[in-house]
Amino acid sequence: MNLTAKVLIGMGLGMIVGLTLNWSGTNVDGSFTNQYVVNGLFHTVGALFINALRMLVVPLVLFSLICGVCGIGDIKLLGRIGSKSFALYMMTTAVAIATAITIAAVFEIGKGMNAPTDAVFNAQTPPPLSQVLIDIIPTNPIQAMANGEMLSIIFFAMMVGISILLVGKKAKGLVENVELMNEVMMKMVGIVMSLAPYAVFCLLARAMANLGMELLWQLIWYVSVLVGALMFHMLITLQGTLMIFSGLNPIKFLKKMRNAQIFAFSTSSSNATIPVTLRTVTNRLGVNNSVASFTVPFGATINMDGTAIMQGVATVFIANVYGVDLGISGYLTVILMSVLASIGTAGVPGVGLIMLSMVFAQVGLPMEGIGLILGVDRILDMIRTSVNVTGDAVVSAIVAKSEGKFNMDIFNDPDAGLIDESETQVDIDDEKELAEAVTSTANN
Repeated sequence: MNLTAKVLIGMGLGMIVGLTLNWSGTNVDGSFTNQYVVNGLFHTVGALFINALRMLVVPLVLFSLICGVCGIGDIKLLGRIGSKSFALYMMTTAVAIATAITIAAVFEIGKGMNAPTDAVFNAQTPPPLSQVLIDIIPTNPIQAMANGEMLSIIFFAMMVGISILLVGKKAKGLVENVELMNEVMMKMVGIVMSLAPYAVFCLLARAMANLGMELLWQLIWYVSVLVGALMFHMLITLQGTLMIFSGLNPIKFLKKMRNAQIFAFSTSSSNATIPVTLRTVTNRLGVNNSVASFTVPFGATINMDGTAIMQGVATVFIANVYGVDLGISGYLTVILMSVLASIGTAGVPGVGLIMLSMVFAQVGLPMEGIGLILGVDRILDMIRTSVNVTGDAVVSAIVAKSEGKFNMDIFNDPDAGLIDESETQVDIDDEKELAEAVTSTANN
């Protein structure tokens, strides 16, 4: 059984176990199941797995992007890749929220609904766009890496790569070492991914066990429309964009993206999924590392398709609940604000709700309305993260294809890049040879 099948089984069993615990009432606050199983065992295993993925993000992006810049060997080409990526990410975000508003308005979700809530939402103030742009250049790159500031890490890695190109032949040994470190980090991704079936089971079981099912049924119309809009964007809009701009087969693309989508769904974090997305895009889809090393972490930071869709649906929903008529100008404001906010709130924790509070403040909707949807936001966050990751891969494939950096043989091979158990096993002969080499070096 391959890893994808194991992960799907773990995901299915986790959802079944979690929903069973929720519906049976055994997961009430203070109970043994709640304390030691759901928020004990499941939480611990899931958190360990997410931490393991996050552990890989910074070194993987750093080494991979340096290799990518050196592999391109042309600073002008790097500028074209960056420009195309940014334009595509902004375009898909604008289309996503326009689609969401249209779908939500057609179904008139929230009209005549009386949904009182005790939840309180305290809006946070996001940094101004000017500060986000200033912070792209880190005053301390080591601190930026420690804090996981992705735009700063991308900038620093690109500067290192460009500087290596300017040094020329003398840096050949350094480039070889960086490439070797990148290969080592990819092996670590394989090791972490081999543990995924068990971690995905625990993550999904805990999420479903803690989900308030009564609230879910109360907001089922909102949830259904939002999920429908997310699926429409992922399966129709993004795949149509892929086919039009690259000519690639969307069915093959989706089959190969399954693992990354499941990881994104389980972790609810585009940044934590970067190692898996990067490996999938390069080893499974055939995007050259020189493109993927930039487009994937860049997309994980500024590509907010799923979040934009949530904002569109939530805005229409809350406006209808409170009887506020936003009109065409109001909805155009929402679209513009969401696109700008996807840049201005890049890398900020809880970015979805911060962006939503910015939109509400701009169009005059009551901030307490966000409290209505807080209870179901966890499960919806999982779905929209999968959409975000799919968008990152679509843009990566389009940009790579346009620059001749795409391997069709890998894309057409259904088994390309699949993880097998041999990848996580040590070869005895290699182990002995390496040990002898280390011993010899130490003696000398």
